[in-house]
Amino acid sequence: MGSGLPAHVEESDLISYGLLGLISAIERFDPSREIKFETFAITRIKGSIIDELRSLDWVPRSVRAKAREIERMNAKLEHELHRAPTDKEMAAALEMTVEDFQASLTRISNSSVIALDELWTLSDASGDQVSLLDTIQDPQATDPAQAMDQTETKDRLADAIARLPEREKLVIALYYYENLTLREIGEVLGVTESRVSQLHTKAVLRLKSRLQTDILEGAG
Repeated sequence: MGSGLPAHVEESDLISYGLLGLISAIERFDPSREIKFETFAITRIKGSIIDELRSLDWVPRSVRAKAREIERMNAKLEHELHRAPTDKEMAAALEMTVEDFQASLTRISNSSVIALDELWTLSDASGDQVSLLDTIQDPQATDPAQAMDQTETKDRLADAIARLPEREKLVIALYYYENLTLREIGEVLGVTESRVSQLHTKAVLRLKSRLQTDILEGAG
C-alpha cells in the first residue's frame, strides 16, 4: 500500500495504522459467521490505513475534485449512452484532450489508495464499514435494517463488473482474482504498466459511480 505515496509517509507509520485495524479485527471477529479471520482482518487493516492516510489529507484537493468529476461525468454519459463511454467521449464531455484525461487518471491512480477493497462507512447509526467486494455486517449495529445487504451488494457489483468494457473487466479479473501485478497485467495485455494503472482507475471509478447510482435509485 505504500507504493505511490509521498516520501514523507513512513512505512513505520503505515504499520502502526495497520496495527490499529488488526486490533479492531481481533475485537470484532465473530467465528460463528464462518468467515476466515485473515479475510476479515485484511479488510480492517487496509481500511484503517486508508482512514489514517485520508486524515493526513496528503492527496491534493484538485486530484480529489477531478476524481469526483470523472465519476459524475461517467455516470451521466452511461445514462445517456446506455453503455460505458470511451476515453474520447469522456475527454470531450470534460472539455479536455484524451491525453489530458489519461494523465488525470494517472494522477488519481498515483495519489490515491482507491481500490475495490476500499472501505466505505455506512451512513447509519452503527458507523460500520463496507468494501465493494465484500460486506461484513456489524453485530453491534443499532439499526440493522439500514445496513447494506451482503448478497444484494455482491449482485450489484457483479452486474457492474459485467458491464465494464472488456479490457477493464480483464484488468479487474487479473488484478483482484488472479493477483497479478500491474506490470504482469501489462505484459499480458501488451501495454505499459502506466496504461494498466489508468484502466484500473477507470474501472474502479466506473464501479463506484454505478453502485452509488444504484443505491440512490434504490432509495428513491
